[in-house]
Amino acid sequence: MIAELNHLIETVEAHLTEDVDIDGLATQVGTTEYHLRRMFSSLAGMPLSEYIRRRRMTVAAADIVAPDAGAGERMLDIAVRYGYGSTEAFGRAFRSVHGASPAEVRADGGPLRSQPKLRFRLTVEGNSSMDTRITHRPGFRLVGHAARVPLIHQGVNPKIQAHIAGIPASEHARLKALSSTEPAGLLQVSADVDPDYTEGSELTYLHGVAVDAATAVPEDLDAIEVPESDWVVFRTSGAYPAALQEAYASSAADWFPSNPWRLRPGPSIVAVLERADDFSTATTELWMPVERV
Repeated sequence: MIAELNHLIETVEAHLTEDVDIDGLATQVGTTEYHLRRMFSSLAGMPLSEYIRRRRMTVAAADIVAPDAGAGERMLDIAVRYGYGSTEAFGRAFRSVHGASPAEVRADGGPLRSQPKLRFRLTVEGNSSMDTRITHRPGFRLVGHAARVPLIHQGVNPKIQAHIAGIPASEHARLKALSSTEPAGLLQVSADVDPDYTEGSELTYLHGVAVDAATAVPEDLDAIEVPESDWVVFRTSGAYPAALQEAYASSAADWFPSNPWRLRPGPSIVAVLERADDFSTATTELWMPVERV
C-alpha cells in the first residue's frame, strides 16, 4: 500500500494543472479508488482532494510571485492553468490555503503557506499485536433509528449524542429484543461515508441492531441492507471513544499495509460489548467491510 500511495503522489505532482483519474490510477496499481482514498486520508491526515488543492495553490503561488509574473501574465491565465474558470473561484481557493489573495501576494510577495510534497514511508513497529479476526457473513439487515450527522475524527460527536439521547429507554430495550444475528447487541453504524473521510462531511448514523435477511423490518424503523461479504473485526478496550478512534487509525497505518485485504464500500459497525456506567471506558468490536486483494 505504501508503494501505491507514493505512486499516487507522483502522479498528482505530474498532473497538477489537470484532473487526475484516481479511479484509473487505482486500477493500474491493483486496488480500488475507494480503498486508495480511505488509506490516503487516514495516513495523510487530510482528504486526497484537499492535498491536491493545497499542492496546486502552492505551485500557483510560485507562478504569481515569479519575477516575470509582474511583467504581465494575467491572473485569469494562471487561474485557468490550474483548472479554475474564473479569477474569483481561483482567488477563493488561493485565499483558503495562503490566507491572502493572489493580488496581495503578487504585490507583497506573501504571506505564503506551502504544502510540501508528501512521501509515505513504512515504519517498522509491530511491537503490539492487534486483536483481529476475519469473518464471512451472509446478507443481513441493520435496523434502528437513523440520522444524518457530520463526520468527526476525534472526541465525542455531539450530533450522535443528541440523536441517541432522543431515543426513549423503552426503545433501546425493544431494539435489543430484535437483535438476531452478528454483530450482536446495540450497534453504532456509520454508512454513506465520504471516501475521502473528510472532517465535517455528512454520513448516515444508525443506532440499532443486526437482524437476518428474512426478518421483516417494523415500519417505524430505518433499515440498511448489507449483502453477503467478508469483514475484519478489531476488538478494542480502553478509554471511550479514544481507543476506538485509535483502532480506526491503526487499521490504516498497521493492519491493511500488512495484510492481503482492502476496504470496500459499505457500513462500518461498532458493537459495544462492555462499558462503564458513565461510558468513560468500553470494550468494543469495530467491524469494517473488506475484500481479498
